Amino acid sequence: MNRFVFYCRLYAKLVSQYVKTRMQYRFDFFVSNLTMILGNVVGVASLWIMMSNFPRLAGWKFEELLFFYSFSLIAQTPLQICFDHIWQLRGDVNQGTFIRYYFKPIHSLFYYLSDMVDLKGFGGLLCGIVGLVWSSHALGIAWTPARILLFPFLLTGSATLIAGLMVMAASGCFWVKDSYSILAFISNFREQSQYPMDIYNAAFKFIFTWILPMGFFAFYPAQYFLRDTPPDWTAWASPAFGFVFFFLAVKMWEKGTRVWGGTGS
Repeated sequence: MNRFVFYCRLYAKLVSQYVKTRMQYRFDFFVSNLTMILGNVVGVASLWIMMSNFPRLAGWKFEELLFFYSFSLIAQTPLQICFDHIWQLRGDVNQGTFIRYYFKPIHSLFYYLSDMVDLKGFGGLLCGIVGLVWSSHALGIAWTPARILLFPFLLTGSATLIAGLMVMAASGCFWVKDSYSILAFISNFREQSQYPMDIYNAAFKFIFTWILPMGFFAFYPAQYFLRDTPPDWTAWASPAFGFVFFFLAVKMWEKGTRVWGGTGS
C-alpha cells in the first residue's frame, strides 16, 4: 500500500510539471482538444446518418448505440491521457534512447508512461460525458444507487483492459524491430468494439469474446445499464478480463526490458 501511495504521489508531481510545461502553449492545448471534440462529433454524426436510414442495427437503436460509443470514449480516456507515450516506444527501443529508463529506482513502465501526458484526451472525455448524459436521458435510464456504484467499477475494468492490450502490443518491439502494425491492429479493433457484438457473425463474436476480448471493452459492460435485469456474467467478466490483461501486460513489459540489450552501438 505504501508503494502504491508513493507512485500516486510521484505521478501527480510528474504530471503537474508536464502540464505546466504544456500550458505554456495554451493555443496548442485548445486546438488539440477542439480537434478531438470535432472528430467525435463527426463520428456521432456518421452514426446518426447511418441510423436515419436503418432505424435499428441488430435490434439496437441510435440512442443505445450512442450510449455504447460514449461509454467507450470515457473508458479509453486513461489510455489517451496516460498511455499515449507507448506509441513512441518502438522508436526509443530501436534508437537506443530507451536505455535511460533503466537508471531510476522506479518501475520502468511507470517511468516511461509518466514522461508524457496527452491533454487532448480531456476533449474525448467531455464528449463521452455529454453523450452518456444525453443518451441516458433519451433512454430513460434509471440511475439507481446500485448502478451508480457499479458504473465506475465496470468502467475501470474496461479502461484496464484496453490499456493492457495496448501495452502488450507496444511491448512487442522488444522482440520485433517494427511493432507498429501490432499496435495499429489492436487500436483499429478498439474502434470496432464501440458497436454491439450482435452485428458480427458467430466467428467474429467468438474472437471478440474469447481471443481478443474487445467485446468486454464497451458492449458487454455497457449493455447492463440498458437492461432492467441484474448484471450477468458478461458484465462481471469485464473487470476480470481488464485486471488479468493489465497484469499480463506488466509482466510482458518486464520480460521485454530484461531481454532487450540496446542497439549494440
